[in-house]
Amino acid sequence: MSEPVVSCRDLHKTYQGPAPVPVLQGVNFDVRAGERIAIVGRSGSGKSTLLHVLGGLDAPTSGTVLVQGKPFSSMSEAERGRVRNATLGFVYQFHHLLPEFTAVENVAMPLFIRRMDRDEAKARAAKILGEIGLGARLEHQPGELSGGERQRCAFARALVTEPACVLADEPTGNLDLHTADEVFDAMVRLSASHGTAFVIVTHDNDLAARAQRIYELRDGVLHPA
Repeated sequence: MSEPVVSCRDLHKTYQGPAPVPVLQGVNFDVRAGERIAIVGRSGSGKSTLLHVLGGLDAPTSGTVLVQGKPFSSMSEAERGRVRNATLGFVYQFHHLLPEFTAVENVAMPLFIRRMDRDEAKARAAKILGEIGLGARLEHQPGELSGGERQRCAFARALVTEPACVLADEPTGNLDLHTADEVFDAMVRLSASHGTAFVIVTHDNDLAARAQRIYELRDGVLHPA
């Protein structure tokens, strides 16, 4: 069995205040290459918090998050940033595409930021967009794309840097059922072709059922569903 690309051990997160609020209470979790994992749970159960902690965007109160075997806690802030950029991708409920840029430019943006040659970056972005059925929409701006097309662009942008794992927070939450299915199908194709793991937080039980593993976050702990 392959080594986990992302894992956590005895993860706790408590929000401090006049009345401290415990959110994560001993989460243990492994994500392996190419897996598609869904996390479900009621609103306010801490699903988004868990993703943020797994992605190094928030620090746990205690416990350890490891990315490709190396704990976030042992890294400087600069090193955590480098690991996030090289190893992890993020997709959110809103696509966050830049309206003044074309689809291919939006997808290539992480590579532009890395100072990759512009033509090479756009060629890589165009290839991924072609894989998910958007090869004819490369030069369209977000306002000229449908909701499903915009969210597929967001997935392609998360994949263009070839991360080991993509963390997706309610990625189909703003879409109708048919469009959500299209986006999920695109995610499956990208996962298969690139060997990328996906961890998806969702309220959609039908979409969750199509993942390879499902967990419910309940009382601060992950339970196999």
